[in-house]
Amino acid sequence: MIHYIWMFLLLSGVVAAAAKGQIELVTSATLAGAKDAITVCFGLISILVFWLGMMQIAQDAGLLKKLAKLLGPIAKFLFPSVPENHPAMGYILSNMSANLFGLGSAATPMGLKAMEELQKLNPDPDKQTATPAMCTLLALNTSGLTLIPTTIIGLRLKYESLNPTEIIGPTLIATFVATSMAVIIDRYYQRKYRRKG
Repeated sequence: MIHYIWMFLLLSGVVAAAAKGQIELVTSATLAGAKDAITVCFGLISILVFWLGMMQIAQDAGLLKKLAKLLGPIAKFLFPSVPENHPAMGYILSNMSANLFGLGSAATPMGLKAMEELQKLNPDPDKQTATPAMCTLLALNTSGLTLIPTTIIGLRLKYESLNPTEIIGPTLIATFVATSMAVIIDRYYQRKYRRKG
């Protein structure tokens, strides 16, 4: 579906430029956009490498295990159908930890692996229906409570913001509200689902 939206946006831009008689703007905008994309990507690589390195150091030092233990009771509350020693729980905790540090690119593979493991616990014989645990993971991953928005800080540094870290407070509040609402709505629908079942 998203590719249709992108195609519509691209074609409408070309049509609008042609209608105004400024079709050359399409070429210049395309080249400028490609240049900006490369520049932003290279700027973000250094930030992501730094924070992924910090995550690796934290993992080697045992800090991530402590964080996982801290998040363990919360994960058990949010995912009551997932056994504590199941591989899915480890991936869920890794996903939550990466999201806390604003490392969406590191959280995504963990989230995908968690979904794979949750699919193994799916009681649906055809495995066509998402389980409540899968829905909870999707809601949490989408809302993504973030303590340190490293990617946004990296972008703000790249564009020479005077105070790139001032985004931490608003991000924390916004993601806390989003995650709280995701959990509340998820609990509501799970209760409704259990009553139907």
